[in-house]
Parts: sequence; structure tokens; C-alpha cells
Amino acid sequence: MALHDYNKKRDFNNTPEPPAELSHENAGRFVIQRHKASRLHYDLRLEMEGVLKSWAIPKGPSMNPDDKRLAIQTEDHPVKYLSFQGTIPKGNYGAGVMKIWDEGTYNVAPEFQEMDLVKQFEKGDLKIEFFGKKIKGTFALVHTKRRDADNHWLLIKKKDSYSTDLDYDAEVFSDAKKPSTNKDTPVKKLSPEKFVKPMLASSIKDIFNDKAWVYELKWDGYRVMANIKDGKVHLYSRNGIAYNSKFKQLVKDLEHVENDVILDGEVVVVNENGLPQFQALQNYDENTSGILRYYVFDMLYLNGHSMLDLDLLERKSLIPEIIENLSYTLFCDHIEGMGTALYKKAIDAGMEGVIAKKIDSTYSPGYRSEKWLKIKAVETEEVIICGYTDSESGGAIFGSLILGMFVEDQLKYIGNCGSGFSAKDQRELLNKLKKLEVEKHPFKRKPNLKGRNSHWVSPILICEVKFSEWTKSGLMRHPVYKGIRSDRDLHEVSKSTHKKEKVETRSSNSKATILEVEGIDVPITNLEKVLWPDNGYTKYDLIDYYLNVSDYILPYLKDRPQSLHRHPNGIKSPGFFQKDNENLPSWIKTEEIFSKSTKKNINYLLCQNEASLLYMANLGCIEINPWHSRVNNLDYPDYTIIDLDPSKENTFEEVITVGQAAKEVLDLAKIKGFCKTSGSSGLHIYIPLNAKYTYEEARNFTKLLCYFIEQKVPELTSMLRAVKDRKGKIYLDYLQNRKGQTIAAPYCVRPKTGAPVSTPLEWKEVKSGLKILDFNIKNIQARIQEKGDLFAEVLSLDTDMMAAIQRLEN
Repeated sequence: MALHDYNKKRDFNNTPEPPAELSHENAGRFVIQRHKASRLHYDLRLEMEGVLKSWAIPKGPSMNPDDKRLAIQTEDHPVKYLSFQGTIPKGNYGAGVMKIWDEGTYNVAPEFQEMDLVKQFEKGDLKIEFFGKKIKGTFALVHTKRRDADNHWLLIKKKDSYSTDLDYDAEVFSDAKKPSTNKDTPVKKLSPEKFVKPMLASSIKDIFNDKAWVYELKWDGYRVMANIKDGKVHLYSRNGIAYNSKFKQLVKDLEHVENDVILDGEVVVVNENGLPQFQALQNYDENTSGILRYYVFDMLYLNGHSMLDLDLLERKSLIPEIIENLSYTLFCDHIEGMGTALYKKAIDAGMEGVIAKKIDSTYSPGYRSEKWLKIKAVETEEVIICGYTDSESGGAIFGSLILGMFVEDQLKYIGNCGSGFSAKDQRELLNKLKKLEVEKHPFKRKPNLKGRNSHWVSPILICEVKFSEWTKSGLMRHPVYKGIRSDRDLHEVSKSTHKKEKVETRSSNSKATILEVEGIDVPITNLEKVLWPDNGYTKYDLIDYYLNVSDYILPYLKDRPQSLHRHPNGIKSPGFFQKDNENLPSWIKTEEIFSKSTKKNINYLLCQNEASLLYMANLGCIEINPWHSRVNNLDYPDYTIIDLDPSKENTFEEVITVGQAAKEVLDLAKIKGFCKTSGSSGLHIYIPLNAKYTYEEARNFTKLLCYFIEQKVPELTSMLRAVKDRKGKIYLDYLQNRKGQTIAAPYCVRPKTGAPVSTPLEWKEVKSGLKILDFNIKNIQARIQEKGDLFAEVLSLDTDMMAAIQRLEN
């Protein structure tokens, strides 16, 4: 396809995508990009013949050989697309957010090297080996050669040491560093048959005593989740690697569990003194000296019931009975309040340290929480092996390992490790490293190795080292090798993250949290504050929700003045509106607008980005209320709205009937309208205008449409504003269309019991049986992933008012 099609489809004055330039590097690189376009999908791109051969994978790649994932070949892309991520603006081909999901190198699979890559591609049967952060091992990419779909291929994982027999969902491994809670897990429905990412602990330096916390020994091993259903056991690592074949004894042991459960714990090999031996664990087989142990410290699921909402001690209290009388599986006990005593005992015994856990903490899969903390006596880190040096004396198998870590997406040299190996370790390592040798170093700048002869390798092997401290130049001081970490992903080996929580202090119950969002520090307070008392949802749940839907809600907020509707004390306490804003952080944009009613300028907040959205949520802005017009065109709304506002006497079924009548009127006028739940008790119908009419013109037009709707269902509707005059009918509110008037934005939460979300609908969903609480803070994200943004065209289409009126009058 070369780059002709790529160039033809794009206007490079309006898209940040790289230009159509051929490359001559052919370095065997690949990228997989998560692409939130009209439908979420993943784009696989392979560097070949000076371009990136590209496929769109609707369900994303899978590490399960049983999954045959459809891959639709698209136009070739330039090699510079390997590093592209960002937002392709609306109106452009492929509009939406694109982020790098995985990247690395690839080559022809070893057993198929007799046929070169290009010939395999031309034949339509690629057999390739990936060296990525998430995608690893051998895959087949096969052209289906169907006449009706000539661009259809299948991406299939081959069985190898990297494959898994568990359900695999690419979304679980998304790099978006967004906190998730038990209200929004990476697994759509918790089940022992599905992989669940474990909850992770944050690191702090100092131990503390607090009666609100419990303390466990920190075991130096592999984090293992055990899924048991109908006596069948599946073990997997924290990143989804199957461990059944590695720990066969443990599988047989857990087969005696008589319940369906998901257990969380640490597998270790201990010596005769009960101390973990990590190097023995990494090379474990049935002949390994030492005793295999699985210390279980949490349980997520029991006999058809999720336990994510239970407090820590409630979950732990049920574990001893479940694993009673097992040989290799033990309960990881704890003490309450006395962190210092357990820490000293652990360090004196030769352990790494302790884990502190908040007593009332619920379980948040996939989230590194500040309610779980790890406190270690010795610094340890997972690092990437980037090469090795020759032994200077010639007496050793090799001299040292050359180590790196990711810093802001760049691989950075952090030092050499030359101790901690046995001769056996070195022989095994060298065999692995020789297979990965490459000519060029992987760093931005070649490190100064002080004359030592170096050999570079593909940076895909992770090992753990202990060290004394970080130097001022960012190097490890005195690193000592501990062992290979096959249970870690490359993207985890980083000295910084896109978003992170900073734990300030643990000496008392006071907490301060900063959420770093795209380089902006957003202060977050009182995360435990309960905003929905009947449901137990907290401010944390609200902020987490807006973090996860920010890409979808922000297009309806950007450049629009905001009327802040605040509920800082929860939905049971009176809320209040705030328009004029002072003392805002310097990074928040505002717009000063003159108010005729107050006869003064009002400083409106503008929600321009994710940081601003979270700042508003932290203020208790449960619902978000933007203007219909934008600051560059304040007198011309982007849409007009029909608000179906029921009286107390009306049922929601009656609102649905009126919504169906409104659709009939819009169809007669040949208007494309968009319906959403209000999230309270009614429906909102948006009609796109593309800022071509004034508010007054929009309001008069909407009023006319409401007359036609009233004529269709006069027994149910009224256009009288006073509640007493409506006589229990549904109000057709067209007066929402005035400058400065606001309405709940698409995807915003409402301050109502159950935390309903104002949710865009397909018109076929506006039918009997629809309920406001069908869409709420707990389930809306799964819906968005399935259906995409149903309101996207509200901001791009327009309506010819005169033509629509003529059709209605005829």
C-alpha cells in the first residue's frame, strides 16, 4: 500500500500525526496502540519495507492460544508512527485518543526462519516472535483470504512459555495509570474463571504504629492469585502468566479446597529456618531444596459472591476455614496496631520488612493503593538487563550486568551489577543473554562503562537487585543480584508514572494526597468522605469515576463556562451553586463574563482537561453543568435541548412515551436528535446546531418542536412553566436554551441515590422497561467500552431550522 493511502486520508494541517515519510532503518520494531475512535480498538503495526504494515484489532491482542482475534489490515503508516500517541481531532480520519499500549521488537519465529519476513507477508502467513512489554513469544498472523473481506486476517498466539489458558482482555493491561476501585474492576464480572489483577501496595520508608492498621510479614516471593472452581485450580502471576506447570505441588494441594474461591497470596521457598530463598524460587522444580509455601493473605470471591466490598478483616477471617488441613498452603496472619514491634522482629529474623494494611480497606483489583503500604529495610528494585560486560580478570563467566529503568518513557542507564551470582546463575543468565544480543545499545546516550568491553541485548529480561541507595546522578550504589523476575512487565520497571499518589505521612490518621495528572499536581482531600450514604460511595469513587470517563466527558466541557453545583457533604445535605471563582490554582483557566442580573463580571471556571475535572470533583461537584456555548462564541449554542421534566405524579414509563413521541416529530422534520437520561427523573433530547444560530433562535425553534410533541401526547404533556398549572403532566421545557443556562452534561453523575449517570442512549433503547438507575457510577464504563460515545455527533452535525419547520408544516 506504500504511503499513498495514508497521505490521501489526512490533512496534516489539522492532525498531529507524523507525515508520510519512508524509512530505511527496517529495525524490526512494532507498536500496538490503543485507539479510542468511534469504536475502541487496538492497532498493530509492524516495521517492514520502510513502512509500518498495520492492522486494526477490534478486541485487542490475546496471549491465550484459544483466541483467534480478527485483525483488519489498514493502510500502511510511516515508521515515525511507532512513537505517536495523542488526540486526533474531531473531523479527521481516525479521530480519537491514541495511546501506546505495547512496543518493542519482533522477528521471524525461530522455527520459520527459512522464509524471510516479506515473503511470509506476501503469502499471508506470518509467523513472528514478539519481544514486547506485554505481548511476548510466538504469534501467527494469517490472511483469511475471504472474497467478501479481503483485508481480514487472524492474530493467534502460539503455545509457549508466555501463553496463558486464562481469559485475556487487553483492557486489563491498559497503561492508563488510573486508580480503580472495587466499584470498577478490570474484570467485567468477578469470577474464578477470569483473571483478576491483584491490588498492589505503595512504598514508604518509615514504619509506624496505628490501631487502624494491621501488619503482615513481607514474603520475598512471587505474587500468585489462585482461582478455584469445581475443584479445578488455575494459578497465575500478577500479570497473567500461568503458573500451574511451575507449581504442580501447589495445584494438587489446592485441589482439596471444597469451595469456589479466588485467593491472593505469595508463593515462597523457605529454608529450614522458615526464611524465604528467592533464588531457589525462581529456579524451582520438584528437586529444589527447601519447602514450597503459599501464604494466603486475602480472598476476593467465595461461592458465587464477590468479597471486594468487604473490609480487610472480614475477608481475612474467612480464609483459615477455606484452606484448613492443606499441606503447602498457609494463612498469612497479622497483628493489629504494633507495626514497629513486628518490623523489628522481621528484620532481626532476616526478612525484608512488613506490609501495613488499613483495617477497613476494601479490595481494589489492579490499583496500587495507599491503604496497603510496604516498608522494607533494604532497598530493592526490579530493573531491566540491557547488556553485560566481559570479566576483566577472565576468571568469571561474565563481569557484570548493565542495568536500566524507564524514566518518562526513556530507558535510562542506572548502573552495573557484578555481585550476588552463583556460577550456575551466571551460566544460565549468559545462555539467555546470548540469544538476545543486538549490535546497538538501547539507551538514548551510550553509558560510560569505564573501558569495560560490553555486549548489548534486547531489553526484555527483568531482574531484581538490592542496593544501598540512589546516587545524585541517578545510579544504584552497590547493587546485588537477587534473581530474574518473570512475573513482572517491562512497563512496571519505571522510576516515575503518569499518575501517582504521594503518601505524605503515616504517623497518625491524617493524610494528604496529591494526584499527578499530566504533569499537574491536583490536591485531593477527604477521599473517605461518604457522598452517597445509602450506597456507601465515597469521594474516592466519584474521583475514580471521572478519571476513567474523562476522555468521553471532556469534549462536552472544554471551553464552556461551568456553574459549579457542589455537594461537599454528600447528597443528603443541601448543595449549592457557585459561579464566581476566586483563589483557583494557577493552572486552571477561567473566563470573565459580565452578568446582567448581578451587574458585575463573573469569573467562570473552564474545565479544559482531566486535572480541572478532578479539581471540580474534589470540591464536591458531583454533577457537571456546562454552558451550551463556548467562550469563543458565547451567543451561539452548539446545540438546543428539549428537557422532558416529569411532575411528581408521572412515571418514567410516561416519560418514555413522550420521548418516543418526540422521536416521531424529529423524524417528520428529518432532524437527527440525540437522547440521554437526565440521571434524575427525565430525558434530555439534544439537537445539534454547530453554533449557527443565536440562543433566541434556538429557543424559538425548540418551542415550536415542543408544540408538535404536545399535540401528539396532550394527555401527558404541558408547556406551562408553573408546576401548579401543569396538573401532573410532563413539562416540555424549551427554556433551558438561554445564555448562561446549564444542564447536566453527558456522562456526569447526579446527586441521587444509586449514583445514576446522565447517559446517552440509542433511540431503540427508549422503550418500556428503561430505568434511570440502569446506568450508574458502577456500570457505565463497561457500556461506554461496548457502544462508544453515542453523543459524538452532537458536537459536529448541524440542523437547518427553516427546512425542518417546512417539513413539519407540510
